[in-house]
Amino acid sequence: MATPDASSRRPDALTLEVVELIGSVVARYHEEYEEAAAGHALTGAQAKLLSLLSLEPLPMRKLAQRLKCEPSNVTGIVDRLEARGLAERRPDPADRRVKLAAATTEGRRVARSLRESLRFAREPLAGLSEGERVALRDALRRMLG
Repeated sequence: MATPDASSRRPDALTLEVVELIGSVVARYHEEYEEAAAGHALTGAQAKLLSLLSLEPLPMRKLAQRLKCEPSNVTGIVDRLEARGLAERRPDPADRRVKLAAATTEGRRVARSLRESLRFAREPLAGLSEGERVALRDALRRMLG
């Protein structure tokens, strides 16, 4: 059985351009996210964790999975957010042995302000029609599987 030659496995020029553009979008997003976080005297990791907690309380293990880091790192981040009154620990109503981290009212306000301050999330996307934004969203969802 013949194996495909190396040239048939190489990405085409369009694919390479799309990969480069995605990389640029990701880099720009991270840069602006770090700036927005710094505007609230937060690190990027603190801002990401606070954003997650503003949606729902989560156990430390799940936070570590979502942030792709060690649980001990999450503990330190939650400690710092808690010291600032942005997060708190609560017993899990389903299992009181488990502690949930949750955003406080002030933490949810800061997370909302952070989201609203991301120019990159607003300005370039505002230039796309609703249909284009839907198509982009759907394509990204397919890519992520």
